[in-house]
Amino acid sequence: MHPLVEEAMRGAAVAWLEVPGQPGPYPVWCQWFDGALYLASGGDEQPAPGLDRAGTVQVSARGDHGGTIVTWTARAGTVTPGGPDWDAAVPRLAGRRLNAGVTPQRLAERWAADPVTVHRLVPDGPVHGGRTG
Repeated sequence: MHPLVEEAMRGAAVAWLEVPGQPGPYPVWCQWFDGALYLASGGDEQPAPGLDRAGTVQVSARGDHGGTIVTWTARAGTVTPGGPDWDAAVPRLAGRRLNAGVTPQRLAERWAADPVTVHRLVPDGPVHGGRTG
């Protein structure tokens, strides 16, 4: 794990995704956990155009003033309700969700039942240090 990816993503509430074939990059709220970035999309959650069909994506973390801290290549996958990744990561991700109106446990249950996809993005390729701007 590249230390810049770990440090930048651990503190990121939002990441910017560049998905092949989609206009972008676009922002998503997310949670870094155990060496991977998690996010929920679909249903009543945020859109993530093309992510469900992508094999790899570019993920960027930006600083407080908008400059890119780091951009890294991620292998995109999904998390299955009831599986070990789900049980470990989804409660943390649900706890990060603002204005959910329900407890994180209830939100995770709703995600398992609704047409919501929980994505897992794992660093898998080049890492580029940021630039200001």
